[in-house]
Amino acid sequence: MKRLLISKLKEWKNSKNRKPLIIEGARQVGKTWLLKEFGNEEFENYVYINCDNNPQIEDIFIDYDIQRIIRNISAFANSKIVAGKTLIIFDEIQESPKALTSLKYFCEGACEYHVAAAGSLLGLMDHQGSGFPVGKVDSLNLYPLSFIEFLLALGKDVLVEQIQKHKWSELNALSSQLIELLRQYYYVGGMPAVVLSYIEDNDILKVRSLQNQILQDYEKDISKHTSVKDMPKISMVWNSIPSQLAKENKKFIYGAVKAGSRAKDFENAIQWLINAGLVYKVNRVKKIEMPLKFYEDFDCFKLFINDLGLLGAMTEAPAREILVGNNSFSSYKGSFTEQYVAQQFFSAMVTGGSSLKNLYYYTNENSTMEIDFIMQTDKVYPIEVKAEENLRAKSLFTVLKQNENLTGIRFSMANYREQEKMVNVPLALVEEYFKTLKNEKIKI
Repeated sequence: MKRLLISKLKEWKNSKNRKPLIIEGARQVGKTWLLKEFGNEEFENYVYINCDNNPQIEDIFIDYDIQRIIRNISAFANSKIVAGKTLIIFDEIQESPKALTSLKYFCEGACEYHVAAAGSLLGLMDHQGSGFPVGKVDSLNLYPLSFIEFLLALGKDVLVEQIQKHKWSELNALSSQLIELLRQYYYVGGMPAVVLSYIEDNDILKVRSLQNQILQDYEKDISKHTSVKDMPKISMVWNSIPSQLAKENKKFIYGAVKAGSRAKDFENAIQWLINAGLVYKVNRVKKIEMPLKFYEDFDCFKLFINDLGLLGAMTEAPAREILVGNNSFSSYKGSFTEQYVAQQFFSAMVTGGSSLKNLYYYTNENSTMEIDFIMQTDKVYPIEVKAEENLRAKSLFTVLKQNENLTGIRFSMANYREQEKMVNVPLALVEEYFKTLKNEKIKI
């Protein structure tokens, strides 16, 4: 299974200003596997230390004498550690505050060593400000498999190579194949254990069972890392997201979580889910003008969960509705398609370069017009999302007519085509197309 983030790990390895690295992400997105794979590919050896429920770990970190710590780790792992040739991996580092704090001392006194840690955001949040080595670590976020990574996992390397050539019109000939694979991704999603099971067993019932198990594990983690007082609110927000996305405008409504509720009742719960990597928050902008940050409205937003397949499990969407027939994408167009596009954006934001920063959406003041997403690189792009081949996009046409300098993007099931002031991009190409929207280089 290939993860695109490994290219960023290689950049980190060769950086002159390298600090200890923390791979952050929600549980079960493949952080440990990625670091071990990186160790195998790029180093002569790696040493692996699991900090979870391991009393010997505390004996290693009785102080922060880094050379003594390295000797003890070497003895513990029964493996030689050589600077520049060995990757030191601390897994579940959030379970050992002393190991987490030690990263500061690796940074300050032993920067010649390559030290990488895998940490669940659910636990790392607990240590912010209390032993967390602020400013002394590099960090990367790992998300569930993107659609491109899903194709690679299925062995579709040649197809991915064709997509990455960015000859969009030529890919129209492959539209049927891409749509069929996209159906599978809508159902399976990108959680690594689920994808691996699908590849090995091709059993859609087992896929759904694994997805439900992950959801149960998330609920357990919520109870583990929150107070008795906060846990019910976090669970209520989490479980309300599918119904929130099913609404026509998809704006998060506090009253839909509990009748009569207001922001003060659930805003902390929402922030906890964001910090834990379980949801993505997409804020509204009041104007479609650069810089979008000036017009951000923090009171209006959409929430998407971290994985499309988990959304299907939460909604109990039948496999036949997604995998079979022409209704697959239209039945759940309100939630699944926007969820998919948002998920591909955040994956591309990490693996595709620094030009992708934030994702927004737009509504006018009386909510009579909505643009599904807005993004900014060297220019502002209004984005319309269509679950079918229907190319009518009234709101997008209106915005483009009112703003002569804008170029619109419409993601749909139709083939690639360029129109005046607008381009239609097939949904299967969303992730790769996002990566082409980069900032212009400015010569000084």
